[in-house]
Amino acid sequence: MNTTAPTDCNAWTQLAEQAESWKGVHLRELLADPSRKAVVEAAGVRYDYSRQRLGALPLRLLTHLAEQRGFADWRNALLSAQEVNDTENRAAWHTALRSSNPPSEVRETLERMRTLAGQVRGRFKRVINLGTGGSDLGPRLLADALSDHRLDVRFAANVDPHDLERALDGARPDETLFVIASKTFTTQETMANAEAAKRWGGKHFYAVSSNVELARKFGVTEVLPMWDWVGGRFSVWSAVGFSAMCAIGPDAFAEFHAGGREVDDHFARAPLEKNIPVLMALIGVWNTNFLGLPTHAVLPYSNALRLLPPYLQQLEMESNGKRVDRMGRTVSYATAPILWGGEGTVSQHSFHQLLHQGTHIVPADFIELGLEKNLSANCRAQADALALGTDDPKLPPHKRYPGNRPSSMLTLQGVNARNLGRLIALYEHKVFTQGVVWNINSFDQWGVELGKQMAKEILTRRS
Repeated sequence: MNTTAPTDCNAWTQLAEQAESWKGVHLRELLADPSRKAVVEAAGVRYDYSRQRLGALPLRLLTHLAEQRGFADWRNALLSAQEVNDTENRAAWHTALRSSNPPSEVRETLERMRTLAGQVRGRFKRVINLGTGGSDLGPRLLADALSDHRLDVRFAANVDPHDLERALDGARPDETLFVIASKTFTTQETMANAEAAKRWGGKHFYAVSSNVELARKFGVTEVLPMWDWVGGRFSVWSAVGFSAMCAIGPDAFAEFHAGGREVDDHFARAPLEKNIPVLMALIGVWNTNFLGLPTHAVLPYSNALRLLPPYLQQLEMESNGKRVDRMGRTVSYATAPILWGGEGTVSQHSFHQLLHQGTHIVPADFIELGLEKNLSANCRAQADALALGTDDPKLPPHKRYPGNRPSSMLTLQGVNARNLGRLIALYEHKVFTQGVVWNINSFDQWGVELGKQMAKEILTRRS
């Protein structure tokens, strides 16, 4: 498969030339053109990129760039469990977790999760998930967005004792189940919290881990598997999502899978110019590499999705925050933008001042759920105001808006498990596609190791 530098592709050179002319084009001109087509609908999602600063030719060149990068071969490798994680000699087969015909080990695990979750929802009053990173952010997002409130499900990820104390507030040991999510069962933060839970008087422990021996030695009564071919930040679909299943119910968890599967089918079959996650990725490449915009905001207009920005921070920046390519060469181009954001309308009274009138131009994804009129009106108004601004000469300078701030809008009809599955799968495939374009491995995270090693050394010296 292609591992050459993207800067060696003809399309990259042509895009750089195009970008110079597009830097002087205002979105007011583009949005006034009735012939411009910039909306794709598929898999229950409407993607509107009409407020992005590009036209038909740059978009065509971006799809050519993906083709020249060997995107079709890489996509096939991802979906057929080939070793796309070359530094760890692993597949990245998270799509198998939500497949209509999954591997037998996945099917058996999901059936076991369903049985156990039904028992937990009838026996316990509280579940506390002990995990960090990918073993925390995904299940936490799912539970926070979709809990049916039959069970109090909480999360402790930080080694700071106050995090666990908050999760334990009001709990009783005989009514509380702890779910320890750690592939190795040695994760420092997670095991510190697990030991603290024991000291508190915890009696009931399940584990999600590949280290059955250590889990049993700790006193765990049920162990659900983790597999090497599922990276942590792509693992919410697996047994890592068990606490979330307890919070939302097995049927909703199955709907979550169904939404992800719909996007997988779309991603696998749709032509590039009509493929929503591919378009999200390529437009991100255009903004980052050719328009020189180094950050990206995600703005879900839904309180239920308030944890989506921190979830995506890990998914995007841990995946594509890389400085060497697949051949070990230092890259000469930008990779993942700095991702941040917050829920609307709250963020309008926080950082939107900078988005509208600051010196930084920040591309944004607006996420509209389509059912609450007030939220939808604010969402669309913010996107339009960023794009159009106002150049009314009667206004004093401090009341003028330059506009020309690019954004896209993802619209789904309501917050439910299927739509959340669709949304997360879209961003997973966006990340992979950008990794292909940038010739980087989106499935390792060696950059987190040095700090952990140094922390261990400091603790050893102090002990």
